[in-house]
Amino acid sequence: MKAKSLKFYNGSRACHAEALRRRVGCGSTIRRALDVIGWIVLSAILALIPKCPMCLAAYIALWTGIGLSISAAIYLRASILVLCVGLILFLAARSARLLFHNVCGTNS
Repeated sequence: MKAKSLKFYNGSRACHAEALRRRVGCGSTIRRALDVIGWIVLSAILALIPKCPMCLAAYIALWTGIGLSISAAIYLRASILVLCVGLILFLAARSARLLFHNVCGTNS
């Protein structure tokens, strides 16, 4: 499969991101909906995660039938918290980058 060459824009070669933006559409409704869903899901996980590891172990046992030790529940809860906070920080950084650098604009 042969790669497509990038189109020329104002006498210089356009970057790959600009060519991709032209093909996909920067302000697409689907992309904005997926961003909102990502924020909602991660925030809901953080809000609904039990505060004590014993409750987490009990919920997992109730929902799946898998028994979990307290020490495993402690590590699982900490891992879920770190993952959710990291992903929320990633979403915040990406949103800030899009806001400050005016990705959809033609003058970069």
